[in-house]
Amino acid sequence: MKHIISITIIALLLASCGNKEQSVEDILDTNNLEQIRKRKTQLDGEQQAIAAQLKQLDAKIKELDPQERVPLITTFDAKASVFNHYVELQGNVSTKQNLVIFPEYSGILTRVYVKEGQKVKKGQILAKIDDGGLSQQVAQLQIQADLAKTTFERQERLWNQKIGSEIQYLQAKSNYEAQQKAVNQLQQQVGKTIVRAPFTGTIDDVITDQGSVVAPGQSQLFRIVNLKDMYIETDVPERYITNVTPGKNVQVEFPILGKSMNGKIRQAGNFINPANRTFKVEVAVPNKDNTIKPNLTAKLKINDYTNDNAILIPQSIISENAKGEQYVYTITDKTDNKAKAKRVIITTGKTQGDDIEVLSGLKNGDEIIKEGARSVKDGQEVKILISE
Repeated sequence: MKHIISITIIALLLASCGNKEQSVEDILDTNNLEQIRKRKTQLDGEQQAIAAQLKQLDAKIKELDPQERVPLITTFDAKASVFNHYVELQGNVSTKQNLVIFPEYSGILTRVYVKEGQKVKKGQILAKIDDGGLSQQVAQLQIQADLAKTTFERQERLWNQKIGSEIQYLQAKSNYEAQQKAVNQLQQQVGKTIVRAPFTGTIDDVITDQGSVVAPGQSQLFRIVNLKDMYIETDVPERYITNVTPGKNVQVEFPILGKSMNGKIRQAGNFINPANRTFKVEVAVPNKDNTIKPNLTAKLKINDYTNDNAILIPQSIISENAKGEQYVYTITDKTDNKAKAKRVIITTGKTQGDDIEVLSGLKNGDEIIKEGARSVKDGQEVKILISE
């Protein structure tokens, strides 16, 4: 209808112009610049007047025609699905087998048997410290211990034959045991001059060079690392203490490596840090290719909540009334592509991305208004363009 009116107005204007004024072609043929500009200005004014009139006519048509006042909407069906909520945190990669080895004995580091990057086994000798003559002392004490042993064995045989006094037997026994303990003690001291690997791993750094003087608790000798037993440690806010527990699934991402994997919480701390109200959790990560290194930054998404029968809707379609109640619009009385909008009060739960969980108010199969949700009213007739 509006198109017919528009064409009629334009035709009338052109007809009136044709009767009273020269046509555009005639003016162009004159090659008179002043006349051409004057006619263009005139037509520009007429065009603006026509546009304003058309706008007024369109507005009146929409006001009078019921079909023009029906809001256009799109809808989607509420479908129950599994909803997993995740706590997003950041953590650092650690390993319990990342150790700096210190000497247990003071002296000159006479030999270093390993180099950086070398793989070693538990108990393997890494270095030797000069014992300062302890080995010779052990040899001398061993001679005395052997003599004490021989004396004790002879005295024991005599005592078994009821020959000699008990005090002689006990003195020989005591002397032998004392000499043996002295040898053992000195051998332990000599054993401290040999530096061994505490676990199987890789020598990451040879810190002290051969020939240096070292001291217990002061001189760092080697850093040894085992990349097989890696884990991520992170701090979790205390409000999640009942939901973030051992065995929960975790999505792990290493932004630097461009690598993602799935893991599980293997340990959750029982201590709340009073400074930041958090507790620590550990997430085990496999590291078969040894690309994951200690102190590497990781992003974690910890599954703290799961609803196996959840209804999710976009947050953008939710409105709120004066009472603070949240609501959405569903449709009723659907006939072909026409229906009525119905306001439904809902309660919501957790969010994940752009979606939010609906705890009550909607049921599986309800058809919910999506596009146009904020422009309809309760009970208003609507026209469905797309139904997802």
